[in-house]
Amino acid sequence: MNSVDIARNRLIDKLLMISSKSYLDALYKIIEQGAIASDKVELGESQIEMLRMSEEDYKAGRFITHEQLEKEDIEWLGKL
Repeated sequence: MNSVDIARNRLIDKLLMISSKSYLDALYKIIEQGAIASDKVELGESQIEMLRMSEEDYKAGRFITHEQLEKEDIEWLGKL
């Protein structure tokens, strides 16, 4: 059993012990809102434009690797 299954089963055990309907209704609303919020992310026009620009940079070869960035960071920090 993986950690998600364990956490889910522990939560179910706790839920089965709750007898307050208002408390259960409140928990249900929280869970329902979390499920809705995580389904789809709406991007703004500026975010879409930034993604377009990033894709153009990548296609044109205007990028550096993570390793190159770390090396530049170390060099820059050494100058401080």
